[in-house]
Amino acid sequence: MSEESTHGPAVAGVVTAVVGFTSTFVVALAGLAAVGATAEQAASGLLTLCLTQALGMLWLSLRHRIPVTLAWSTPGAALLASSAGVAGGWPAAVGAFVVTGLLILLTSLVPRLGDLVAAIPHTLAMAMLAGILLPLCLAPVTALVASPTVVAPVVLTWVVLLRLARRWAVPGALAVALGTVVVTAGVDAATLAPQLTWTTPEWSASALVGVALPLYVVTMASQNVPGVAVMSGFGYRVPWRESLAVTGIGTVAGAPTGGHAINLAAISAALAAGPAAGPDRSRRWVAAVSAAITYVVLALASGLLVAMVVAAPDGVMQAAAGVALLGTLGSSLADALADPREREAAAATLVVAASGVSVLGIGAAFWALLVGLVLRAFLRRAPARSPVRTR
Repeated sequence: MSEESTHGPAVAGVVTAVVGFTSTFVVALAGLAAVGATAEQAASGLLTLCLTQALGMLWLSLRHRIPVTLAWSTPGAALLASSAGVAGGWPAAVGAFVVTGLLILLTSLVPRLGDLVAAIPHTLAMAMLAGILLPLCLAPVTALVASPTVVAPVVLTWVVLLRLARRWAVPGALAVALGTVVVTAGVDAATLAPQLTWTTPEWSASALVGVALPLYVVTMASQNVPGVAVMSGFGYRVPWRESLAVTGIGTVAGAPTGGHAINLAAISAALAAGPAAGPDRSRRWVAAVSAAITYVVLALASGLLVAMVVAAPDGVMQAAAGVALLGTLGSSLADALADPREREAAAATLVVAASGVSVLGIGAAFWALLVGLVLRAFLRRAPARSPVRTR
């Protein structure tokens, strides 16, 4: 075994973890904070997500010798960030995370449940995701107007790198944002050492319907299913049921310490499974192993990163999160509105999800999907034919 055959996959795995982590950790923290997590609990959640997905990657990649990579649910984090809180507070949110993990695990045991998720029209699922993302993607605009001196460098860095080195556009913008924090606020590295904080789960009907169910749907539809497709495109067959079992167990185990959901990686999966991980496809599983090890190292920075986010000037981190989600928003809109026959139902789903309304304590994502399904069924119903008149 030559040195070259292992060096390429190992480096690709490090890049996969660094890009995946830096591109979306602000979104994950924003989601946890929105449903009631304190700074310490959010740091614990970030640490937990890194560790559970690292353990899952090690299990799957070493067992099957394929580059299976995992990630936290970024669409799920965006869903949480767009919510107006949870009835019952943080303990109820943790209870919803547990139920989400149980639903993912149950999907691995009962294939029919996965069929039900697959039966949700893709246009409506993407429209719901787009509606969730839209308010978050408006943040760079409003923040730029409100605080141009601190937000403009973040946005400009993203624009320039998007042209020169697309992969590093979001990490670069985030690096500038964190640099702004260091210069303007000053953060003591010892303020938040990495630690796990336990929360005993509680359950409420509104949290289960308004958080657990939409979190399960967006995680399955926007992460797990595309993740399998990406891997298939590079010639790998993902152990579907086992991957769901691993991520479901990881989500349940990580929920009491703040992890909202882990799943198959989608976009970042291409970095570990594609040609960037070396010409030898049989050795690319090494990239998943090195990505897992890198996530463990990155987990050690969770406390410091939360401290920097807390100390950031208003608008800086929101802008970084917004530009990080613009690509996902664009692809979601394209998928949601692609079919003219589905366009009205998808548009209705989008605007309800973007509204952020809460009815009966249940958030907008659930109502958006319900409105879309009902309107789609009504519009697709064949109109009654007028009786034929005879002379």
